[in-house]
Parts: sequence; C-alpha cells; structure tokens
Amino acid sequence: MIRVLLVDDHAVVRMGFRLLLQSQHDISVIAEAESGEIACQRYLELTPDVVVMDIAMPGMGGLEALRRILAHHPQAQVLTLSAHDDPMHARRALREGALGFLSKRSAPEALLEAVTAIAAGQRYIDKGLAQKMALEEIEGGAKSVTERLSEREFDVFIRLARGATVQRIAEDLNLSPSTVGTHLYNVKQKLRVTNQSELTLIAIREKLIEA
Repeated sequence: MIRVLLVDDHAVVRMGFRLLLQSQHDISVIAEAESGEIACQRYLELTPDVVVMDIAMPGMGGLEALRRILAHHPQAQVLTLSAHDDPMHARRALREGALGFLSKRSAPEALLEAVTAIAAGQRYIDKGLAQKMALEEIEGGAKSVTERLSEREFDVFIRLARGATVQRIAEDLNLSPSTVGTHLYNVKQKLRVTNQSELTLIAIREKLIEA
C-alpha cells in the first residue's frame, strides 16, 4: 500500500485528488495539509511514502516545505504540482530535491502513474513538459530572465511580486529581515529593476503569477 500525504491550499483540489488516488486499490491517502507548515508537521508525524504537494501556496509555500522536509528526512519522496507547465518551475522543484513534477493540467492517469513511480524511487516528469525541457536544452532556447536568480532569490522574488512585505517574507522563510533585504537587493540587480511594481510586471510577463 502506497501511503500518500496530499498538500494543497484548495480543499476542492485535495478532494478531487483524494478520490482519484483512492480509486486505486494500492494507494491510500493517509492525511491532507492545506499549507507548507502543516505539511512539515504531518510528515514528521506520519512519514508517508509519497508527498503530493502544490508548490504555490500562501505562507511558507511548497518549495520551502520541500526543503525543510528533505533537510530532516533526506529519503522523503515528493511529487510537486503546479498550475504552470513551464520548464522553469519544473527545474527549480527538481533542483530542490523533488522526485517528480506534474502540471495540474495533466490527465488524471498521469497523477496515478507519477505516484506509483515515485513510491518506487523513480523520477517522474509530465511527458509534455519533459519534451519541452529536452527541446529547450537541444535548441538552446532563450531562458527566462529569472533563471539568473538563485533558488532563495527566486523565492523572495515571487513573494515580492505577489505583494508580500519584507517582514512577512522573513517570517514565511524563517529568515531575518536583513537577509531578505540582501536577497531583494540581489534580485533587483540581477533583473535590472528598481521597485516592486517592476518585479510584479516581470512575474506576470513570465506567467509566474496571474495578472
């Protein structure tokens, strides 16, 4: 039996995933979490076989939760989900240690395939996205300007683009405000912007957040 922890801030999404996963005789959803903070707590309590986690959630978010879970449990097997199906999101999640990445737009059977593969310790990337990533690598296509950012800088950038304050970002990422300020300075330098509005425009243009 594959024991799954579902993490998504939308209850309707979790319910749909739960019904789909539990339609299989060898998969059991043992718990749900609506935030990265709760996901870390649930993992510690239950040590599920697979974590299915959205990367875009309020508060800590999925990528930070992924980092914290793996810091204490390097053997954790995590499938990351996103409403976006671009290579950049996939690359960042995989670099952080996720075993798989799946777009929420994928066919239902892809989720079942992904959970089964990851439970067996195998990597899984949405087939259409894997093709995009391969072609991008072969053709050397133009990459997003945000690829210049480190993983932590990207975290800060996304939160700033969504309107979060430095203090709130510091709390969510368990950093000092001065450290967040340093990341903010680096982000502005690398993206060649001067204010938060310009960061938001870049995020919208790159389809990292909704307008």
